[in-house]
Amino acid sequence: MEIFHKMISAALNLPEKQISNTLRLLAEGATIPFISRYRKEITGGLDEVQIESIKTQYDKLSELAKRKETILGTIGEQGKLTPELRQRIDATWDATALEDIYLPYKPKRKTRAEAARQKGLEPLALLLMMQRENNLGSRIPAFVKGDVKDAEDALKGARDIIAEQVSEDERARNAVRNLFARQAVISAKVVKGKDEEAAKYRDYFDFSSPLKRCTSHRLLAIRRAEAEGLLKVSITPDDDECLERLDRQFVRSNNECGRQVAEAVQDAYRRLLKPSIETEFASLSKEQADDEAIRVFAENLRQLLLAPPLGQKRVMGIDPGFRTGCKVVCLDAQGNLVHNENIYPHPPVDKKTEAASKLRKMIEAYKIEAIAIGNGTASRETENFVTHQQFDRPVQVFVVSEQGASIYSASKTARDEFPDYDVTVRGAVSIARRLMDPLAELVKIDPKSIGVGQYQHDVDQTKLKKSLDQTVENC
Repeated sequence: MEIFHKMISAALNLPEKQISNTLRLLAEGATIPFISRYRKEITGGLDEVQIESIKTQYDKLSELAKRKETILGTIGEQGKLTPELRQRIDATWDATALEDIYLPYKPKRKTRAEAARQKGLEPLALLLMMQRENNLGSRIPAFVKGDVKDAEDALKGARDIIAEQVSEDERARNAVRNLFARQAVISAKVVKGKDEEAAKYRDYFDFSSPLKRCTSHRLLAIRRAEAEGLLKVSITPDDDECLERLDRQFVRSNNECGRQVAEAVQDAYRRLLKPSIETEFASLSKEQADDEAIRVFAENLRQLLLAPPLGQKRVMGIDPGFRTGCKVVCLDAQGNLVHNENIYPHPPVDKKTEAASKLRKMIEAYKIEAIAIGNGTASRETENFVTHQQFDRPVQVFVVSEQGASIYSASKTARDEFPDYDVTVRGAVSIARRLMDPLAELVKIDPKSIGVGQYQHDVDQTKLKKSLDQTVENC
């Protein structure tokens, strides 16, 4: 779509030709790393970050185009699609603005306003909105009939209709939205009687912060506690200023009609507008926190995958443990398993002398040049034990992250590689190979299992997977 190319070009400040060429390559099935490395002459030298930005923008616009089709179809079925409305929808490429245009036509479950319309109170609501009638009392009796019990019932129904109109008015929504953006405060309070259960969220028992200054990790922690039913969370602007803005827009008279409209505006703000915009900002702030957490994830993963390999050296891998001992494996320079056994240098078994003797024999027999120790339970004690031994050659000792080693050891890949060995041997082999060539070993594991960020279960899982898979592909 030509219009997409123009919009992406403006958003990313890149020439249109580069955008269209890149999208053509992606449509043909070329991957981002392939395009950035081998098709520089076609893309004008774009790197993988720029190409990914182009793809992301294009995907967003495609989704928006699909949404527009749905909206046009729904309004068309209602017989309310005027040429002007179609033109407005066609010209809008902002998701929030599009939903605001659609809101008055969106199929709703039965609302208070809809019930009032069915009682024939829409003309009264219109009369109140005009705010020109100075003898309102004389006009109301005409509406007291059927399901409308009395004058107050008629006015209440009319106010419900006005409240819905106010809450669906684009200008009103934008006014409240702008105040939320500038001054919204996120507050959290512990749910009554849950103090003990929520102890780990103690920092947020009586928390308040401007939303735009609330860091992503704090926001994710608050939202997790809210999901667990431990905190009550709200996002609020200055209510008085919001109401003042809305009054300025809708209340144009000081007569009884004006007072009824003012009451309806208050109801619209508290019952409809504020909760709606609060939900919008809760969702938006969560999305921004997710993006920041996922960015950190991806960067940490990239650094882990691109850690310098030790290379083709004979390596010993040790998966440390106390009660079950340390599982030791010896690999040749190509990473093949040549030997494995257990040693028990720590309590409760505590066979230090025997463990030291076995270690020396293995290092001598298999000409070991480096030792990789997993960083889990008993890691420090095992490192201390190993570094205090005397060997027949200089041996480098490294502590290696064992995140995800247990996932790998129970996987089909590991079973295919080592069908005759149990999970403990496979885990120790993975630790040793991570030292030899981190990239080659870590790509066997689902990126989410490598444990490279906070709150991985709280962020958007589809986005996280997409970002981590892309990082692996780039590396």
